[in-house]
Amino acid sequence: MGQGFYEKQLIALISCCALFLFVEHILSRIKKVNRDAAEAQMEDGGRASNATLLGKLTRQYLFVYAMVMSADWLQGPYVYSLYREQYKFPERLVALLFVTGFSSGALTAPLIGAWADQYGRKRICLAFCVTYALSCVCIFVPYLPILLIGRSLGGISGSILFSAFESWLISASNNAGLADSDLSRIMGRASLVNGLVATGAGVVSNQLVSSTSNFGSPFLLSGTILVLAWFVIASSWKENFGSTEANTRNDSILQVGRLTQAWKVARQDKVLLILGLTQTSFEGSMYLFVFLWVPSLQEASHSSNISPLPLGYIFSAFMISMMLGSLLYTAVTSHYLTSSPRSNDSSLSVHAKLSSLVCAISGLALAASVTSRNERIRFWCFCVFEACVGMYYPVQGMLRGTLISNEHRATLSSLFRVPLNVFVVVSLLTGVSSARYAVLSASSVMLGFSAIMTGLVIVNHADNHSNSRDY
Repeated sequence: MGQGFYEKQLIALISCCALFLFVEHILSRIKKVNRDAAEAQMEDGGRASNATLLGKLTRQYLFVYAMVMSADWLQGPYVYSLYREQYKFPERLVALLFVTGFSSGALTAPLIGAWADQYGRKRICLAFCVTYALSCVCIFVPYLPILLIGRSLGGISGSILFSAFESWLISASNNAGLADSDLSRIMGRASLVNGLVATGAGVVSNQLVSSTSNFGSPFLLSGTILVLAWFVIASSWKENFGSTEANTRNDSILQVGRLTQAWKVARQDKVLLILGLTQTSFEGSMYLFVFLWVPSLQEASHSSNISPLPLGYIFSAFMISMMLGSLLYTAVTSHYLTSSPRSNDSSLSVHAKLSSLVCAISGLALAASVTSRNERIRFWCFCVFEACVGMYYPVQGMLRGTLISNEHRATLSSLFRVPLNVFVVVSLLTGVSSARYAVLSASSVMLGFSAIMTGLVIVNHADNHSNSRDY
């Protein structure tokens, strides 16, 4: 099966995405007209004020989010090639560098979250721009100790990127008095933006490498974007914090008191434990999928060395699939949630059920990719998995925003990343590519277990909460 198949699938996916965007735009315009008509009959201007705040927060967050995610995506395609092909490092040394990044993320994640809650989420997001830009600088020095420092900074930056930014958004939304449906809309848009910038970053990084004949050129652009993001955050974001209680406010730099409190909260609440299990299972599977999809498709493909797989087209198809998932999430939540106060009661139930469904479908997709040796089936299984990724991030973000209190939000979000990074490190050390069927099967089982536990624990908790409110 040649390049033509993937070109056709990419065109079909792009067409579906364009159609979804058009329909979603029309439906949004209709809902806006209806909402404005309803709000015009209200006695005060509270809703109009909320609409203004929603628009402002959406622009503030999505502009920064697009910048930091594009900086992250620019680096992804050529990290391995830079180490292996340009610096001529042996395979085992390249694996050590990757493991260093995930290990540093696991070791520092708890402190990152605690510092964000204690010293401010905006301040930690500014620190992210600095640490990630420094990791880009380090990668230009082909000296192992410097490269290890760079990978460590990259791991620390990853912990910040996937905890502090989301925590800032949720707190800013709560401080502005926005409804859950409004926050859900922002997170859905963020997932869509992520897919857009990922697709664009792949094209831009490819063009940079082609024109400069240097695998390091995308990292230079990434560092530049991070510097610009620092100035945008500094000038447009307001600070927000977690707990300001005396026993955590005067904590040491190691934040022992805050971490102890956060762990005690999580350990005593099975809902939060299942939330952490879902994060470990899904995001761990997602990170391992990055290492596995190429050899899995190559094995099923009959392409020769003369006509290799069009990896760029396939990657773009995955990103479009992720965008379709985010659009589907927006459509579902727009249907079931409104901007009324009652929406906040149903939001937890809707997102808990979506979380269980996303885990179940993604687990089945990975299981089908293992059992089938057909290249087309594997490709579409992977597209379904990527669509689940597009739904997962806003769903999980909304659950964290609802179930985790503001005082420990970033701390617990980061604590959940510890088992995630450990899972990925162990899998990498055991030879993830050579044991890809075992890894994909294990990921499928974990996702299925997460789906069941989410249904039994979190969905049941949400339904009980909703029933008690009705009573």
